[in-house]
Amino acid sequence: MQPQVAAKRSGIGCIERSRNEVAHVLEKLGNKVENLGLNTWQLRTLSAVRRCRTAALGGHIDACDQCGKISISYNSCRNRHCTKCQGKNREDWVQARQSELLPVPYFHVVFTLPDSINSLAIYDPRLVYDLLFESAWETLKTFSKAAAIQSGMIAVLHTWGQNLSLHPHLHCIVPGGGVDKNGKWQNVRGDGKFLFAVKALSKVFRAKYCEKLKERSPDNYTKVKKQLWEKQWVVFAKKPFGSPKSVVEYLGRYTHKIAVSNNRIQSIDNQNVTFSYKDYRQNGFKKQMTLTHEEFIRRFALHILPKRFVKIRHYGFLSSTWKREKLKVLQEKLKVKVLEKVEKKPFLPKCPCCKIGNLHRILVFDQRGPPGWYLGNSQSSNPCKN
Repeated sequence: MQPQVAAKRSGIGCIERSRNEVAHVLEKLGNKVENLGLNTWQLRTLSAVRRCRTAALGGHIDACDQCGKISISYNSCRNRHCTKCQGKNREDWVQARQSELLPVPYFHVVFTLPDSINSLAIYDPRLVYDLLFESAWETLKTFSKAAAIQSGMIAVLHTWGQNLSLHPHLHCIVPGGGVDKNGKWQNVRGDGKFLFAVKALSKVFRAKYCEKLKERSPDNYTKVKKQLWEKQWVVFAKKPFGSPKSVVEYLGRYTHKIAVSNNRIQSIDNQNVTFSYKDYRQNGFKKQMTLTHEEFIRRFALHILPKRFVKIRHYGFLSSTWKREKLKVLQEKLKVKVLEKVEKKPFLPKCPCCKIGNLHRILVFDQRGPPGWYLGNSQSSNPCKN
């Protein structure tokens, strides 16, 4: 008997997966996923997503400290590409950045690669994405050097468009200034309303990227050289944020995003998947797209990053080395009230039944499921009053 079924028959609540998920598409696709031409790392990742929060990974039994309801939860895969495992990681990351904020203007800058690089990105994603990070940072350094300051940047890699096509780009938070040779803060402009000219940024960015690609992979550069230079490259810079606090909250939306969230999946039948997306060529008009199981998973797999690839990177005076040695001094000069690090408390999820109490773990089990004797003797648990 499957653990989920046994739990229901025993009267114990079971916290199950939502209605439409990427995992459900993988279940319908089954062994056919091996015929999509994916590499072993992509297949391993998809397997983790498919098994996430199922009996295959084991689980635990929790009891509410208010209503006494007993519920079964299955373990998460914790894979960074999983649509269900990013909430806690995002919260921790945002909290860690709160103590590093400065009372200065911040800008959201986006560096985008042209689609002529997509074939190489599929073949050698590590090369293409590493060069994207390096070129974006060197571009900003070039402009900062002209202003005689050391700048900083937090960059987050996204590889997808709304319709799951390949669309590599970096979301960057860039302070509107930097540290001079005396360790003092200097804005790029006095009013803090302007960073650098985006057309000039775009030209330097393209030159930097092409130069690096030619150096690292001359054969591949020769193949795409014409296409890379005949198109205009895009660097987009938004106006400064209202407050430093809003910077981290805004970037938190991007740090642990997945190519497609489960709530965008509208329906799954025996052949197709229908999901919503925003068409930014039509001012973000919301549309729906229907793909076969095979095509949906093939596109999803395009955005599985190489093993151990770092997708969030910190540069300049926002790098870990600089912050460790000099951030406190800079904050003191800017009269920043540094928030003390709050000691992490054990995470206690809320009861899905009464919505008031916290769930406490009372039993852990492996993939064989909850023990039969426990299920059989747990029917005395208080029923949910809601």
